[in-house]
Amino acid sequence: MGQTEPSEDLKISLESHLLDTLRPLEAIIPSDLAKTLSSYTCSSPPPTIPYSVLQSVSQWARTTGLDALHSQSPPLDPHAYSMISLLAGTTTSPERKFGAYVPPKGLDEMEAAKAAERKSITALLNALLSIFGCAFAVWWAADRLGWKNEWRVLLALFVAIVIAVTEAILYLLWQSRRSSSTSKRVKSRRKVDPSRHKKDEGPADINPGEKSESITTSVDETTDAGLRRRQ
Repeated sequence: MGQTEPSEDLKISLESHLLDTLRPLEAIIPSDLAKTLSSYTCSSPPPTIPYSVLQSVSQWARTTGLDALHSQSPPLDPHAYSMISLLAGTTTSPERKFGAYVPPKGLDEMEAAKAAERKSITALLNALLSIFGCAFAVWWAADRLGWKNEWRVLLALFVAIVIAVTEAILYLLWQSRRSSSTSKRVKSRRKVDPSRHKKDEGPADINPGEKSESITTSVDETTDAGLRRRQ
């Protein structure tokens, strides 16, 4: 039987109804296929069966096995061995662990992320301007005081390092607070608001009696019009 290469790696959960469908075939299918199938339909079957085995059974039932299926007492339905029927109620690759589904971000979350990115860039630019500005101011002040060039450079570097460390600490604190507030905002948005659903249902009837009276009047008018046409 021709088998595609990708299907050999797939495993199908061997459910109880699938076992009841496959076991009657062990006595009528070809010996090589029966031997392979019996290793999965034994008394203590494994939890899965290869997709290729089910595909071979389906191909046999739709081609050379039609007469064998009809000759059984009672006859076996060939449609019960199509791939759609065999895979119904089963799970593909139950032994594999797939990652959790991450829904795409909404428009509000994307806009919030862009705004946070702009704020981060602005904070970094402000930090760089503060570092270079303070270093230049100290260098200029030392020049006015008549310091030597090497002392002026060392003092400017020291001030720049102090300002850089301070700005880095402030930026990390701001970043941690912003991330915590963003996560709380996202969680609150994902919660279901029962009052919102009530609003979406539309305004409630102010006077239900008026609505029932209008419906009754329209029905009576329609009935009278139908009677006039018949006369």
